[in-house]
Formats: sequence, structure tokens, C-alpha cells
Amino acid sequence: MYMFIRKYTKVRSVADAARRAKSGIGQILRDSHGFRSYYVLDGGEGIGVAVMIFEDRESANAANDKVLEFVKASLLDLNLGDPEIIAGEVLVNIAP
Repeated sequence: MYMFIRKYTKVRSVADAARRAKSGIGQILRDSHGFRSYYVLDGGEGIGVAVMIFEDRESANAANDKVLEFVKASLLDLNLGDPEIIAGEVLVNIAP
């Protein structure tokens, strides 16, 4: 598995960004090969974090490019800025 983590530090409304991401980014991800899961968390004080998990690096990279295009085009008014991006192979996965 491969994971992308995007951290935004100056989000005007993380709740609004999450709501809008659920529909727009959700559709992009559901249509993406290898998609496993997506999470958004509110870190407080304008910090928003998005996590995408895919079966492999190639699928994750392709989807990440589409997601970043959506964010730049559709969430511009939320002043997200450029995210800090961390990506890599998942080494441990513990599920119930």
C-alpha cells in the first residue's frame, strides 16, 4: 500500500473544506484505480490534514495529481496555500 498525507496550515474553514472534499475529491478517488481509503482531519487552528491510501505508488501519484488540480480549482476561496506533502509505502497496517 502507498499513502499520501497533505498538511495545510492556514485553512480558513477545515470543516467547509472537508464537506466540499467529500463530494468533489470523493468522486475523483472512487473513480481512481487502486483507491483504498481517504481521511480528513481538523488539527485545530487552521490545520487540515488529508490522507489517501492506495494499493500502489503509481495509482496514488495519478490520483494525487487529480486531487491537487481539484483543490486549486475548487477550494481556492478557502486560502489553503500549498500543502506539505509526505508520501511513502505503508510498512504497518493493523486492522480489527
